[in-house]
Amino acid sequence: MDKRQLKAFMCVFEERNITRAAALLNLTQPALSATIKALEEELGTQLFERKPRGVEVTEDARVLYPHARRMIGDMSALACRFRKKQDKIQLNIGIEQDIAAAHLGNLMGRISLVLPEVLVTLDPGCTGDIRLGCENLLCEDELFIPMFDESYVLAFPQNHPIGQVPKLTLEQLHEQPWVMSPEHESHQRFLPLYGASGGIPRANAGNFTLALDLVAAGYGLTIAPASLVEAHCELSSRPLPGHPLMRRVGICYAIQAQLNPTIELLLANLDH
Repeated sequence: MDKRQLKAFMCVFEERNITRAAALLNLTQPALSATIKALEEELGTQLFERKPRGVEVTEDARVLYPHARRMIGDMSALACRFRKKQDKIQLNIGIEQDIAAAHLGNLMGRISLVLPEVLVTLDPGCTGDIRLGCENLLCEDELFIPMFDESYVLAFPQNHPIGQVPKLTLEQLHEQPWVMSPEHESHQRFLPLYGASGGIPRANAGNFTLALDLVAAGYGLTIAPASLVEAHCELSSRPLPGHPLMRRVGICYAIQAQLNPTIELLLANLDH
């Protein structure tokens, strides 16, 4: 088993689709399938079940995934440790979906103060030496450094009459057309706010950013992190009734990442 096979496995695991994974890896679909097959033969187990639309992961694939991430991280850490001094130090950061530009900008500002000479590479998703994401989306065996606490708010077009309501109640929310993100981990927390309309949304979106685009297009109201709503100049927001709903954004990392002196220094400066 080598780094090429592990990266191919991780990409297919995350995308659940051979065609998309091949495009991301700049491989042909047959080449990627052959790489996965060779890994399965070496391990003596099936990692994916091919379906008409994409693939499903097996239980053995779920077991392998965190180990593969650690192994790739260890390889990267060793490369950094033994890289020649004249080489530019690299830092790869994964950025989860639905992270506001303001939060990313804050992190980059702090990195530039601690590591002014580092070459930063940003990639989307669950990847990199460290990643900027939500605490409740931690991968197995990851640690977390909190950076930002923010509220979920009600998002609506600027001219919507709900913006003029003096005191917002649950009953008023229950009457609204909703844009929801039913596959998002926060969906269950929002159900009491949706009321009876929770079973019949006006529109669905795969993430908060897309949901806000639908709100701007006039499809209804949605619940989203305040930082993302603020980035939409055509939208307004207001607090939700009842107890505040919060999320925590910060740095997610595997403990092995601290073997890299550069990352160890950065984490120490972020963790205070």
